[in-house]
Order: sequence, then structure tokens, then C-alpha cells
Amino acid sequence: MFGLDKNGISAVILAGGEGRRFRPYTDLIPKPMVPIGPEEKPLLEHIVKWISRYGIKNFVFLVGYKWRQISNYFGDGSRFNIKINYSLDDDRFNNTGGALLKAIVSGIIKDQSILVWYGDIIAPIDIDTLIDKHVKSNAHATLALASKYQVPVGVANVDDQDNIINLKEKPWMNVKATIGILVINTKVILDSERTLGTSFDIMEDLIPSLIERGYRIKAYIYEGPWYDVGSLERYQKLPEKELRKFLSS
Repeated sequence: MFGLDKNGISAVILAGGEGRRFRPYTDLIPKPMVPIGPEEKPLLEHIVKWISRYGIKNFVFLVGYKWRQISNYFGDGSRFNIKINYSLDDDRFNNTGGALLKAIVSGIIKDQSILVWYGDIIAPIDIDTLIDKHVKSNAHATLALASKYQVPVGVANVDDQDNIINLKEKPWMNVKATIGILVINTKVILDSERTLGTSFDIMEDLIPSLIERGYRIKAYIYEGPWYDVGSLERYQKLPEKELRKFLSS
């Protein structure tokens, strides 16, 4: 399970957002620092521990909002047996893609390929298998995709006379959904500056642009559970028992 050499790949965690959907908590703390699990450790710590168990020791935190709380807690990463560098968002390089581009341009990220993990995502994903898929398929980017997606609201079928003929509460849909985890080659991000500038989103702008320009974008289909902790409502509904595998890392 842990046989791949990870010396040539860094984990880049997006941890700079304001967390507006998480207010009022994020008026005081950045979203990646919200407590998770019975020991109430920060969400970001659980992500770091999950990734590092696969042999990845170099981390880059893309930070911005209340970032000193993150750096004060994690420091250089030594107490977690990893190395952490920080890249601070600015007015020129912003949004998720721009923050990633800045870290590459500035030399903080030096690897040819990186594991990108959104800082509000919990997913006990096999990182070895994801990276192996990326390497063996000679991809420019490999996205982890959930095999199905549960709609967070009820879905109705309506006939041509506005009669509701059936209603399903929060149904599962047979669609491939992005979960905020991917492996990507840094060169294609640098190349994208000419097309996208220095302010762009990874999933909304970068990946569609790469597909349009003919880059090899592969899918890694993930069958396991995953949780988006992007809002206060979702945070309050986290199923703690089902998270034990991830939280015990």
C-alpha cells in the first residue's frame, strides 16, 4: 500500500478562503481550523495526517484569511514529522488557481507533479492508487471523482399539468462528481497563465481550459465516502461514526 516513492511530490492544501458560509465561526478562526472529531483537532490536521501516512512529507499551505492562526499551530511541520511551507495569497495572484500559480512562480513549489487537496474536504482516499493512476496514464492532471452524488435537497418529477408524480428526498444520482482532490503537473499551470492570467479557479477555469486545449485529463473513480465541510450546515451534519477511518489516521 505504501510502496510508491513520494520524494518527488508535494501536497498542496488550499487553506486561504474566508469561509463565508461558515460564519459566525469563521469570524474568529479560519475554516481549516474548525474542530473535528471527538478530540476536536483542526480539520486541517486530520487532512495532513491522512496524506502523510502515504509517505508524502513535503506540504505547501496556500493561506490568506487569518493565516497566522494556521502557521502558529502547524509551524514548520516538524511536530507532525513533515515539512510545511506557506504561500500567502495577494491581490494579483488570487482565487484557488492564482494562489497555486503564485506558489509555483515564487519557487515554493518545485515539484513536477503535486497533490492538490481542498482544505474543507474529508475523504479516506487511497493516495497511492490515485498517484499511480496519474503516473501510469501519463496524465497532465488526474481528478478524483466520486462515483455518485447525493443531492442535498428533495427532487420531484412533475407532469405537464404541474402534478407532482413522485418525490425523492436527497436522492443519489449516477453522476461523477469532483471532490476537491487531484494530482496535476505544475508545468500546465504555468502554461495556463497566458490563457487565464493570474486570477482563476482550479475547477471552474483551469481544468475546463486544459480539456479544451487538448491536455490529458484523467479520472480516478473513488467509490468511498467523502464529506464537504464547506458550510456550517454540512459541518453540523457530519456523521462522526462514519468518519472514524479518516479521523483515526
